[in-house]
Amino acid sequence: MKISAFFAILLTGCLSFTIAHASAPVQESSKASQAAKLPDNEGIVVSHMDAAGYTYMELDNGGNKFWIAAPTTPVNDGDHIRFVENMVMTNFTSKTLNRTFSTLIFVTSTEIKK
Repeated sequence: MKISAFFAILLTGCLSFTIAHASAPVQESSKASQAAKLPDNEGIVVSHMDAAGYTYMELDNGGNKFWIAAPTTPVNDGDHIRFVENMVMTNFTSKTLNRTFSTLIFVTSTEIKK
């Protein structure tokens, strides 16, 4: 009999805990939390620059920042970009930008997601 009472109290406590936490509001308003949910071929533009027929974009995908190079593309910081990967280059030096990228993904096309 005492065991049945113990399980009834335990069950009541578990249900109260579950109901209280299930109704708690979930807030995800920052760009970082949005970026955390993106597929590997997407990111939020952190910075960008145009040079020699390419647009170089630094993208953030869930805290992972990386650079892509696409054919010249009108883009703004904060845009959500989807891209089609073509080739990954390591230690790529852009003579036009006078800069070496530790990793640069060349892409064939990009799409700004709305």
